[in-house]
Amino acid sequence: MARKSTARSEFVMFDVFYVDGSQRSNRKVDGNLLGGLDSDETAKAAIEEQDRLIPEKSGLPSLEIKSIKRSGK
Repeated sequence: MARKSTARSEFVMFDVFYVDGSQRSNRKVDGNLLGGLDSDETAKAAIEEQDRLIPEKSGLPSLEIKSIKRSGK
């Protein structure tokens, strides 16, 4: 019997650069949120939302994002 195909989420990886000079690599953003290859503003909003949740769990202060770029570019 053939298997049913399952819905798969595709993630796009981003490098995030912060105003204090630090960098975090390979941050995942759901590919469905992105509006195409050049529309990464929604990715920045998603990463900012992730960054708001991190201090709640880790106790580390949140950092302001300077810029983002897709990993591997």
